[in-house]
Amino acid sequence: MQTPAAPPVLVVADGVRLRPVTEEDTDAVAATAAEPRFARWTTVPVPYAREDAAAWVRAAAAGWDDGRALTWAVEVDGRYAGAVDLQVAGDGGVSVGYALAASARGRGVMTAVLRTLLPWAAEHGAAVVRWQAHVGNWASRRAAWAAGVRVEGTVRRQSEQRGVLHDCWVGTWVAGDPVTPATPWLDVPRVALPDVGAELRPWREDDAARVVAACEDPLTRRWLPHLPSPYTEEDALGFVGAMRTDAADGHAVGWCLAGEPAPGEEAGPALASVTVFGLGQGARPAEVGYWAHPDARGRGVVTAGVRAAVRHALLPEDVGGLGLPAVLLRVEEGNAASAAVARRAGGRPAGHDVAQRPPDADGRTGPLHELERFLVRAEDVVADEPARA
Repeated sequence: MQTPAAPPVLVVADGVRLRPVTEEDTDAVAATAAEPRFARWTTVPVPYAREDAAAWVRAAAAGWDDGRALTWAVEVDGRYAGAVDLQVAGDGGVSVGYALAASARGRGVMTAVLRTLLPWAAEHGAAVVRWQAHVGNWASRRAAWAAGVRVEGTVRRQSEQRGVLHDCWVGTWVAGDPVTPATPWLDVPRVALPDVGAELRPWREDDAARVVAACEDPLTRRWLPHLPSPYTEEDALGFVGAMRTDAADGHAVGWCLAGEPAPGEEAGPALASVTVFGLGQGARPAEVGYWAHPDARGRGVVTAGVRAAVRHALLPEDVGGLGLPAVLLRVEEGNAASAAVARRAGGRPAGHDVAQRPPDADGRTGPLHELERFLVRAEDVVADEPARA
């Protein structure tokens, strides 16, 4: 990569620019790096002292001298608001890293910075810009995605942070790629269901205990034999994270069907899972899957949630839906309650599939079983109401 002798000033947007880091930034660097959220996702020392900031400022200048680490201050409205750097590899690629002060977050600043910096790196000879972030750092992932970085997957134990190895998302932006999203990031809208005192909402980590209770229930396990046994809090948190990841990858919209919150509470208790999945993955219709906590059964609440999810999937995009031509609901033969939900949600019988149960405890191949198929087409949905609350 061909690097300038001195860091150039890059105008990003009105009131936002990249400029050299200077000694005058030391106090602002120290204040920013001391923020708990900053420390959570970076490798800064904890606690972070002014001496640490001064050393980082000196290292930022030295990186330009040897051309290995190119660091800019992110300036917003004339004030230091964070930093971005390019670590130059010997293979024609660079790695990008960034962090913002709390005052600059949530405004699209870092996305704008990346949309300026990635083409700059390509113009100076970088064939690829590599990105990584700890799993769970959604703000970093969202900024990278919005600037055209393709998230390629997860690497286990990829990054060391204060003596602990963390799993990381990894992604790339190749020279010549656009600086706009390469894939959809699906919204998980809140949908009110006042007739049953519930709503569809995104999953939260504090739903984990209810997920464990549902997935340890004997009836749930009868119809979902692939679930881990025992089903632990770690499994539940993995499920909640996977729902968010699937939406970010454009593959699924997964809701928590929840009751009304109690006074003073942010969210009501998780009652069921309702998911539109299999999006953007070939000609097969997307599916709607669902399972319920024991105390949600027999109340009509699951039917209401599934009906709302089907409707969201089939309504046109210009009224807030996913614009799908049809969705499939598949039910294991004999699961009368689940089949009744599919029918009440508008599903019409559409044949059968054959699937295989997981291997038993001795590793023997599981038996085959039949799945009833129910199909709902877009023309069956009347667009007379908004898709979301």
